[in-house]
Amino acid sequence: MTTAALAPDLVTEKQRINSIDMMRGLVMVIMALDHVRDFFHYGAFTEDPTNMSTTTPALFFTRWITHYCAPTFVFLAGTSIYLNLQRKSKHELSRFLLTRGLWLIVLELVVVRFGILFNFYYDVIILQVIWAIGGSMVILAGLIHLNYKAIVALGFVIVFGHNIFDFFPLQQGDRFFGLWSIIRQAGFFSVTPTTSVFVPYALLPWLGIMLLGFGLGKLYSGEYRKEERRKILFSLGGGAILLFIILRFINVYGDPSHWAVQANPLFTLMSFLNTTKYPVSLLYTLMTLGPVLVILALLENFDLSFLRPLNVFGRVPMFYYIMHFYLIHALSLVFFLNKTGKSLGEVDFHFSQSFGGITPEGGYSLTTTYLVWIAIVIFLYPFCVWYNRYKSTHKDWWLSYL
Repeated sequence: MTTAALAPDLVTEKQRINSIDMMRGLVMVIMALDHVRDFFHYGAFTEDPTNMSTTTPALFFTRWITHYCAPTFVFLAGTSIYLNLQRKSKHELSRFLLTRGLWLIVLELVVVRFGILFNFYYDVIILQVIWAIGGSMVILAGLIHLNYKAIVALGFVIVFGHNIFDFFPLQQGDRFFGLWSIIRQAGFFSVTPTTSVFVPYALLPWLGIMLLGFGLGKLYSGEYRKEERRKILFSLGGGAILLFIILRFINVYGDPSHWAVQANPLFTLMSFLNTTKYPVSLLYTLMTLGPVLVILALLENFDLSFLRPLNVFGRVPMFYYIMHFYLIHALSLVFFLNKTGKSLGEVDFHFSQSFGGITPEGGYSLTTTYLVWIAIVIFLYPFCVWYNRYKSTHKDWWLSYL
């Protein structure tokens, strides 16, 4: 996203904020690791990498590092929305957020879903991060007419307060379970005898994160110089990390999954860090966004030219996101068919039978997973360079929706 009035000491190119692009690009690269693991690693089909009784440190931290991706992506989406206020009126921005939010929801239900499952059976509908961003944008299209302090205050109330509902969960079969799963609880429910909805990304907590990201945008709007911004980012990030440690140690509020002493110190640390993503908890938010704010502060002091590949990924996140799912899934099918000796016609793409056609016997080691991840990222880079160049040299209206 762009801003028309940047602080004179911001490192920018065509009015973009490079540190934000770098941060977004970094998490996009890390995100691909988790999705490659979903399709390639044999344990992804049978084990939970955060289950202390079955996981290994390598598997746990492979999953854990990717926790930083979705919160950062949603948070910085909110920051970009604030910066758009520098060149759009609230009425114009409201209309854009409404239309783009609805478009993202459609994109999730059709394009992203097909990239994950490779079927049009609609035996299951999955509401993931693109849905959460789109739904949050639709709501923010109305909230944008409030003043800045009210929006940020609402973000804090949601992020710090929504875990109160952990004490009053609904169960499958309860009235309004499906609606409440979409709004806050996350879950799996049926809408017809042949169609179910899986909601890992319940909307309310992610809306809170986007609103706080909106608040962060003020630091990049031209009202703060680099040194001031850096100090504030350090303070906010360090405070979030400290608050995470305190609340997690108390083990009472902020996450429905409590930590416990394990067989050795490393596994105890893993238990301590094993916060809840579905729905995203307060402690998960503090654990991830605290370091992100510190990294954003550090990026203020470095020559960012050597991170140009991350900058490229960060400038075309939606293009990269969609491309990487299709590429990972297609490549995993090739590996699966080669390992199992099956033909494509023998693959069952129903969700109840496989994950996009992949079943446990087609899985590979964690080492192979990492090698495929690196290859995927390298392969996508020139395509992202091309699309970034195209976006930079064309002003077609539809480019702001991709």
